[in-house]
Amino acid sequence: MQFKDYYDILGVKPDASDADIKSAYRRLVRKYHPDVSKEAGAEDKIKSINEAYEALKDGERRRSYDELRAGGYRAGDDFRPPPNWQGGRGGFDPRGDGGADFSDFFESLFGRGSARGAGRAGPRRGADMQARIHIDLATAFAGGRERIALRDATGDRTLEVKIPAGIEPGRQIRLGGQGHPGSGGGPSGDLLLEVAFREDPRMRLEGRDVIATLPIAPWEAALGATVKVPTLAGEVELRIPAGSDGGKRLRLRGRGWPGTTAGDQIVVLEIRTPRAENDEQRALYEQMAKVFAFDPRHP
Repeated sequence: MQFKDYYDILGVKPDASDADIKSAYRRLVRKYHPDVSKEAGAEDKIKSINEAYEALKDGERRRSYDELRAGGYRAGDDFRPPPNWQGGRGGFDPRGDGGADFSDFFESLFGRGSARGAGRAGPRRGADMQARIHIDLATAFAGGRERIALRDATGDRTLEVKIPAGIEPGRQIRLGGQGHPGSGGGPSGDLLLEVAFREDPRMRLEGRDVIATLPIAPWEAALGATVKVPTLAGEVELRIPAGSDGGKRLRLRGRGWPGTTAGDQIVVLEIRTPRAENDEQRALYEQMAKVFAFDPRHP
């Protein structure tokens, strides 16, 4: 049996924080998950990644593993557990930890979790699956339903997902029982969907503020105006102060992302100049040039 370096598998240092380990695990799962990865050996890599995370996410197991690793073991070294080894066993219940088939190395340290051999059979929960769902900004704001297509060991399937109002990018939606099938009559795992936003040409989210660009005419910028502005909750009227420059930011309080304290909508003015397409229009521009004597490079 060979020693496994779980830190190397996850690509983190031995002094990595729990948050760093979790982040590395999620990143690797997204990269090598069979639903998205076309790389050869992705399925085996996922098994190794799941096993490494299972060993390091639990404080007791990680401390026990670190004690062994401090003895000078390196990946690939021949390994046998020390006599009467019991490190970390009390915290591991294979039937409650995703039902994954872990290596002999893992089982020798923390308990026997696979279904091979007598005494290890029985109902086991299926492993959780991870995927990503892309939704529109408006759907994330107001809530709604989104259909996603998945391909896994059971074949192609389509699921309808309920989107909670005000969900933020990076959050997860858990669909119970939609993960990998269990074995021996055990329940299926869950499907964990990481939320990502589709690009919106009108608006983008910065923290809890919604940033939106508003095109205006030169005379609206110069003289001031009251115009209708789209927000995620519907149109509102906005007063543009006279003498506004392009790039000026105006704030609509409470019109941003919902929450205990709602964000604001920041409206960025964009001055659009109409083309002079006939003699009359060109004459107006020529008259403006004479009257204002304005040099935008030397205001």
